[in-house]
Amino acid sequence: VQLQASGGGLVQAGGSLRLSCAASGRTFRSVMGWFRQAPGKEREFVAAINWSGDTTDYLGSVKGRFTISRDNAKNMVYLQMNSLKPEDTAVYYCAATDLIAVPTTTRGYDYWGQGTQVTVSS
Repeated sequence: VQLQASGGGLVQAGGSLRLSCAASGRTFRSVMGWFRQAPGKEREFVAAINWSGDTTDYLGSVKGRFTISRDNAKNMVYLQMNSLKPEDTAVYYCAATDLIAVPTTTRGYDYWGQGTQVTVSS
């Protein structure tokens, strides 16, 4: 099972990025999510989405700016990030779980991608 995250980069404040996560090895008919980890900080939950896409959850500080979505036919999950701020700078990780409910902690996820760096300059 592999989760491959991509789409990170350097962007100015106010800009946008779209992260992608490709899952291979199996189909996750459950929740997939995004976390981030800034230097010296713990990994924190950013967003998650259930299999059908009708349930999502977001970190409070990204609500209204970030949108998580998925394409089950392609086994992909996306994170559209708009109005980026310097405090969004972090390594972003995609994750998957076999749980049906939407977990918002790292302990709720069993599978992790390698991370993609997002840097927002002021």
